[in-house]
Amino acid sequence: MTFATADLYDEHGENLQVALPMFNDYGGKSSFCGEIVTVKVHEDNSLVRAALEEKVKNKVLVVDGGESMRCALVGDMLAKLGMENGWQGIIVYGCIRDSDAIRKMEIGLKAIATNPRKSVKKGAGDRDISVSFAGVVFRPGEYLYADADGIVTSSQKIACAPAS
Repeated sequence: MTFATADLYDEHGENLQVALPMFNDYGGKSSFCGEIVTVKVHEDNSLVRAALEEKVKNKVLVVDGGESMRCALVGDMLAKLGMENGWQGIIVYGCIRDSDAIRKMEIGLKAIATNPRKSVKKGAGDRDISVSFAGVVFRPGEYLYADADGIVTSSQKIACAPAS
């Protein structure tokens, strides 16, 4: 079954959360979906790397960076690592860098903005906890669907193949 977020909303609206339209598309895949995995960090991408190093199938990493604009939490090396390890996409409530290189990769990536500054690496943060931003509570194990129209989440798997 294929999806478009607008169609998912029309069919399941009362059961979905819809993220506020604050994210830009940076990845080579504009549509992606999968089971949610979360990290909550502040200007430190160590846990982001640790998550993306894991081999997974049909998962999306949701990074709550606290909307910090001071540094990037994902760059081309981490995006490539995620792509190679089976991650379908990454949502960053913060910044990324290396956007031109990431645009050429077969991974979905939505973030607020770009910033060339790299993050610190102290290993601080939390993993697999509910995080809340953009009007949505992202819960590990629930499902995220993203395309050019936006991001929706569901407690149940609805579909997970982007519409052609």
